Amino acid sequence: MEEFDVLSTLLQAQEPELYTIPTHARGPQGELPLTPKMLREWASGDLFGLSQNVGMGWEPAKVAGKHILMLSTQGGIRAEDGSPIALGYHTGHWEVGRLMRAAATEFKHAGSVPYAAYVSDPCDGRTQGTPGMFDSLPYRNDASMVMRRLIRSLPTRKAVLGVATCDKGLPATMMALASLRQMPGILVPGGVTLPPEHGEDAGKIQSIGVRYVHGEISLEDAAQLGCRACATPGGGCQFLGTAATAQVVAEALGMAIPHSALAPSGEPIWEALATQSARALLHQIQLGWGMQDILTDASVRNAMVVHAAFGGSTNLLLHIPAIAYSAGLRIPTVADWQEINRLVPRLVSVLPNGPVDHPTVRVFLAGGVPEVMLHLRRLDLLDTSVKTCTGHTLEDALNWWEQSERRQKVRARLLEADAVNPDDVIMDPETARARGVTSTVMFPVGNIAPEGAVIKATAIDPSVVDEDGVYRHTGPARVFTTERKAMTAIKDGSIQAGDIIVLMGRGPAGTGMEETYQLTAALKHLSFGKHVALVTDARFSGVSTGACIGLVGPEALTGGPIGKVRDGDIIEIILDREHLHGELNVIGDGIRRFTPGEGAILLKERLPHPDLAPDPQLPDDTRLWAALQSASGGVWRGAIYDVDRIIEIIEAGRKALNV
Repeated sequence: MEEFDVLSTLLQAQEPELYTIPTHARGPQGELPLTPKMLREWASGDLFGLSQNVGMGWEPAKVAGKHILMLSTQGGIRAEDGSPIALGYHTGHWEVGRLMRAAATEFKHAGSVPYAAYVSDPCDGRTQGTPGMFDSLPYRNDASMVMRRLIRSLPTRKAVLGVATCDKGLPATMMALASLRQMPGILVPGGVTLPPEHGEDAGKIQSIGVRYVHGEISLEDAAQLGCRACATPGGGCQFLGTAATAQVVAEALGMAIPHSALAPSGEPIWEALATQSARALLHQIQLGWGMQDILTDASVRNAMVVHAAFGGSTNLLLHIPAIAYSAGLRIPTVADWQEINRLVPRLVSVLPNGPVDHPTVRVFLAGGVPEVMLHLRRLDLLDTSVKTCTGHTLEDALNWWEQSERRQKVRARLLEADAVNPDDVIMDPETARARGVTSTVMFPVGNIAPEGAVIKATAIDPSVVDEDGVYRHTGPARVFTTERKAMTAIKDGSIQAGDIIVLMGRGPAGTGMEETYQLTAALKHLSFGKHVALVTDARFSGVSTGACIGLVGPEALTGGPIGKVRDGDIIEIILDREHLHGELNVIGDGIRRFTPGEGAILLKERLPHPDLAPDPQLPDDTRLWAALQSASGGVWRGAIYDVDRIIEIIEAGRKALNV
């Protein structure tokens, strides 16, 4: 019982206002200064950037003025009242300074000397459809490297606290903390933004351009909806994309204190997490623990189990292996992911997976990660003997959570505020099964993807899935070598129901493995989009939905057969969502049909697509990243920098060249 009392002291807060948690906000008022020309020609990322700007408090009428970038080590500059002096790139790093201040105050109060350093991060939503996306995934490795250098550049440090929120900054911070090994560390998730009381979430809003062009919304609708999508100025987006999933994974790894992922940014219960985390880190110092006591092969597997139960973003297939590598642990394989996703039921109903699209703040109020873990513990799917950053085992933490006042109050608040039963957001396995909730990640293979590919099977519209739980789609390939041309084809009506978009040359060697969310967002929110599939060697945003298959390997620019598909080829996609088995094959060339084996021979004999080439705007920095991660084992090993492998290859090359 004593350990429960310690956890209560560590995590409990008595202030009643902590539990008066809003679930919606009015959002910025006014409208964006959009024109028909902007909506027809601007990339979705450019348009979404305007929504981010007003979400941080900028006057809507002025957001389209000249954008001036002032580089510093912080995301934006806030006045004392929270109003913007200089904008950040996104809401996710806009308020985290408050968490830093709260943690620093606690450290100082305890007699410690806090230091603060900053490595800002980009916004994947802002860069969708732009060359800025070419720096997205490579940034993660760079930022983690800089963070590690900053850690080492303070030789007197005794422990490290990280604060991060979003798609790449959070995995980078986790990688840096994982490398601490014998030193204590802890992570404070930066939380989520609230959805507007009336309007669209930050995922759907990224499709306003294509919906306007197709006549599905008006100019006035686009301007007003875009203005209020980011209803509060801080936190990651309101859906279980990469940012939210990474927060969940951090807590599941034991790096973040219980019930810290997905807290509403700016609220008292969110700010209290920083103070509580500071106390927990000081407790680790007293115990003599290091990050190596928390991050183990067992805790990594726990995180993968929780990822499957949440139905998290497929981008964590890149980040969890990288965190494991940084910690000196075994790197999970595709076989590990397959095993876990076949074993673990999905239990969370949340944007964008459904079946009901609850925003992430409702998942927090329903109990978040520890509530999901209670169900997983009953199924004997977790190793609860692992240590957590609280200074206690996961078993102790879950026992505390199950009996805690915090659990009772946040779940009651969800029912009070939104009239939503928390057990309808985080379901028990029997309820989830009865509501048709299926597992998340599957890895189709075939003559287009002999090394495999990935799809979030839960994101396929149920209305196009057969009664036996299998998605079947056979259709003509519509081949593109740039995302812009594919988006233009969707906007001008060239893509029809039944088509299969093949976007090639957008993997690491072509674009730094860009996200192609503007395509999936457009297809999701167009009436015919659920009848179109997308196959690419690029990757997808965590909020992507639909029959979108990414990370096709080998990538086109390294000789992968996806780079030999031609317009009019007949592609067959079969995805068994129940048994998580999938196939992806060319079975015709527009003139005749043939078997997948015959298709493999055809693709082998063909020359690559004549337009296949690295993007002309690909930065040298990203070309270097692509080469280094390829030498390290590629994306299926987490797109890491394996220094030993890289040196071995360089030395072999020098010997071969006699230099």
